[in-house]
Amino acid sequence: VYLETYGCQMNVNDTEIAWAILQKNGYTRTREAEEADVILLVTCSVREKAEQAIWNRLQHLKALKARRHQARSPLRIGVLGCMAERLKEEILHREKLVDLVAGPDAYRDLPRLLAVAESGQQAANVLLSLDETYADILPVQTSAGGTTAFVSIMRGCDNMCSYCIVPFTRGRERSRPIASILQEVKMLSDQGVKEVTLLGQNVNSFRDLSEVQFQSAAAPVLSRGFSTVYKAKPGGLRFAHLLDQVSRIDPEMRIRFTSPHPKDFPDEASVLQLIQERHNICKQLHLPAQSGSTRVLEAMQRGYTREAYLELIQHVRNSIPGVSLSSDFIAGFCGETEEDHQQTVSLLREVRYNVGFLFAYSMRQKTRAHRRLQDDVPKEVKRRRLEELIAVFREEAARANEAMVGQSQLVLVEGPSKRSASELCGRNDGNIKVIFPDAETEDAAGRGALGRARPGDYVLVKVTSASSQTLRGVLLCRTTLSRSAACH
Repeated sequence: VYLETYGCQMNVNDTEIAWAILQKNGYTRTREAEEADVILLVTCSVREKAEQAIWNRLQHLKALKARRHQARSPLRIGVLGCMAERLKEEILHREKLVDLVAGPDAYRDLPRLLAVAESGQQAANVLLSLDETYADILPVQTSAGGTTAFVSIMRGCDNMCSYCIVPFTRGRERSRPIASILQEVKMLSDQGVKEVTLLGQNVNSFRDLSEVQFQSAAAPVLSRGFSTVYKAKPGGLRFAHLLDQVSRIDPEMRIRFTSPHPKDFPDEASVLQLIQERHNICKQLHLPAQSGSTRVLEAMQRGYTREAYLELIQHVRNSIPGVSLSSDFIAGFCGETEEDHQQTVSLLREVRYNVGFLFAYSMRQKTRAHRRLQDDVPKEVKRRRLEELIAVFREEAARANEAMVGQSQLVLVEGPSKRSASELCGRNDGNIKVIFPDAETEDAAGRGALGRARPGDYVLVKVTSASSQTLRGVLLCRTTLSRSAACH
């Protein structure tokens, strides 16, 4: 089997789950599409561009399939994930190229679907589940170098933001039992992984109902200025409890999480407190704003105003001094005026994010926006607004990063820099890329001979220059996460 992943980090995790299931069923994996008996594409539906990439790839595979058909055993092609969920009929019928289609909750069914495909029939399963979390399947990690890993803690989303296809392709929100998450993180720690990112569409609404004694806990209360389309649910162990437990497993392992929803933060004071207190929980938060205009936020059904969002940012910065912030923004949403756009520009200036993910709006079928709103911002206007947002974001991020020049940063080494074999690359606590020379250096404790930093090592780097995306610096010494925390 040859696996190809498109889209978000959830899809990387889905690829690992699918591979774990296939491996148990006697499949071996190849890194060469030409050698495969089965090619599986794990797909994304969030934007039109993502889907177009898959249609183009399927066209490319058409020739490979025809060649293989003449040569020996036929090649089977499968489409997995969000696009499979959204476009099942079209994928199966368009040019009859695809042999099987499996939605995000159907990976356990892959061996059966492949057996049906082997017999020459098309096979599909896109049933969404209310309880599938793949909790008992330990994903086979495929990330480079094995220094960092992603651990899925929940699936689906209940937020129903009007622009978003995710609730329709990934189904309702359900959380993995904490015990299975801790088991996976411990296994990764034993394998030498040094950074784990807890992954979910909406991690801070995590709710584990597997332990009976916690089923009667009160529902969380949203703070002033935040609302939600669904009723807050009582019972279960919450995200703060999970974060507390995960951070205790290995003091030398960094913990991150993504993506939280701003509405689930303010009364999660304990989450912000944990980030501030624990040396191994990164002082970095992803707070997707999407727009700086209250009017647009309302049309997006985000559940907060511009003012409430800015109040939250202030609260976060007061709780976690020096926090690094990242965000998502959509340019040209339905009905967005030039004034709305300027409000987003001013939000970018006011908050000054370290990392940003910015996109032009892409209308998706099934969403509330598709049913109720007009995609009335012309393409070229979307493009211009997006370019303006990116320019402002870069300018402000460069300023935020320049403030680190002269400071020493703790960096987790990931491997050689892509541009130069004589440099290493890693990330600091704020998840910003840091590049530094691959030189011999001593250990911070001053013991032992000089040595080179390897992937998985923590090093101190003195920052000498900064851009909007990267920090550059000189290597001071090798150290550990605990020792570095004790010095600060």
